[in-house]
Amino acid sequence: MAVVGGSGVADVVVVGAGVAGLACARDLAAAGLGVTVLEADDAVGGRMRTDRLDGFTVDRGFQVVNPAYPQLRRRLPARFLDPRPFLPGVLVHTGDRRVLLADPRRRPDTVASLLSGRLARPRDLMALAALGARDALAPARTVKHAPERTTRAALAGAGFSDSFVEDFFRPFLSGVFLEDSLETSSRVFHLVWRSMLRGDLCLPAFGVRSVPRALAAALPEGTVRLGTPVSGFSDRGVLTAGGGELPARAVVVATGAGAAARMLPGLDVPAHRTVTTYYHVAPRSPLGRPVLLVDTRRRVLNTCVLSDVAPEYAPRGSALVATSVLGGDTEPARSAAAAALPEMYGTDTATWDLLATRTVEDALPAMPPPWPLTRTCRTGPGRYVCGDHRGTGSVQGALASGARAAREVLADLGTR
Repeated sequence: MAVVGGSGVADVVVVGAGVAGLACARDLAAAGLGVTVLEADDAVGGRMRTDRLDGFTVDRGFQVVNPAYPQLRRRLPARFLDPRPFLPGVLVHTGDRRVLLADPRRRPDTVASLLSGRLARPRDLMALAALGARDALAPARTVKHAPERTTRAALAGAGFSDSFVEDFFRPFLSGVFLEDSLETSSRVFHLVWRSMLRGDLCLPAFGVRSVPRALAAALPEGTVRLGTPVSGFSDRGVLTAGGGELPARAVVVATGAGAAARMLPGLDVPAHRTVTTYYHVAPRSPLGRPVLLVDTRRRVLNTCVLSDVAPEYAPRGSALVATSVLGGDTEPARSAAAAALPEMYGTDTATWDLLATRTVEDALPAMPPPWPLTRTCRTGPGRYVCGDHRGTGSVQGALASGARAAREVLADLGTR
């Protein structure tokens, strides 16, 4: 068993060292409680893990970080992530050309592309400006309490043409919410859109594992125990798979939704989305721009040259391309990606080598309306649960859920 720290009685045991559990543990420790985090895996991070393969940085699924997330900004100065920003926009492959749709406030050089009429009509540009002004400038509480409907209904109500929704919003948001019908709650959509307008989507220079590693490093020494799966509860605390018992006044389950439901029978958990990402190595960048590329035919969710965004992701003299598809790694998915990539990038991809395939089965919760943006973390006396399935499917949502669990534990136990 790998151990980060010691042993003994804890005020609180947190089961799971993903970002929700780490945030919860940090807030509890800061309030003076003794906390132990038990993690079954060999490293912290949960779904936010990174592998190094032949000199390449391979995240476990395509993931981005927005340093402007309030919870992230409060907990981690941007320098700890060394963020590499994407261009604030999306490159849309329409079948015979690529059209850049970017934020003209931050990239005025892209205005000509917006005004070309090749993707958006004047009414769509007006609706886009109005949507941006409303979501970026309105207080977050206004967005959170707006009438709720599906994202598709919200976009229609905002005045966008059907063609613009199909050619831009649907392919782009499919990669954000991992669903292809725009059925996600409009409140979730507006909050995510707001975060994109107010900050930059980034790759941490050394992979998304930088986030949980930095959170864990902020904990008191000895807080996290790795390689320690929990088999269940006892009257006094938790039971480990090795037959041990760790007493605690309270237990917070901060695992994925499936594991949480197994540990807490009767817990209401949403359906989850699965995503698969293919990582290809190319001899050179087929794009040369740090931008996300989507396809109006929706054969893939999205693709990008990771090393154009963060050069640290690939050794010098090569490029790393990440392409995501909805669902698992199947022959139809691989065939769709193989057909789409040469068209989307406008180059021969026959020499590209498949470096890795990563499937994340519980990548995001399904969030159709009505969707509560926050839920209580209490499940019973001395039992709590947190994770993005208790809020919004994002790093911000996971961190906020962890913070809420800590507040509820503190309200019940008090501080020393």
